[in-house]
Amino acid sequence: MNMPDTDITSLFDAWNVAIQSGKPKNVSALYENNAILLPTVSNQVRHNHKEIEDYFVHFLAKGPKGVINESNIRIFGNIAINSGVYTITFSDGNLIQARFTFVYHWNGHRWLIEEHHSSAMPEG
Repeated sequence: MNMPDTDITSLFDAWNVAIQSGKPKNVSALYENNAILLPTVSNQVRHNHKEIEDYFVHFLAKGPKGVINESNIRIFGNIAINSGVYTITFSDGNLIQARFTFVYHWNGHRWLIEEHHSSAMPEG
């Protein structure tokens, strides 16, 4: 499968629209059923839709919006990885800059997030 980088970039755009929807189910629907989320503002690893949705209930209440500052896309057949740095701005004006890795898996119908790791920048 040949997938242009722009198509993988659009997967972040879909995630960003979902987090701005304020609806945790919209976000968790972008993840595989057995996806792993290592979230930015929680110490708890999330292992499935129920746990991922629970994280986003609290995260979305802050009114987040993301912008990618650096993106590095690599595609290996039905696996795509996008890693880099993004900034999440919240409705109260606070923001967090974090390193991210999205691992996407093509399930034969669509790309879904298999793993998502996000951690605040350690310096600054």
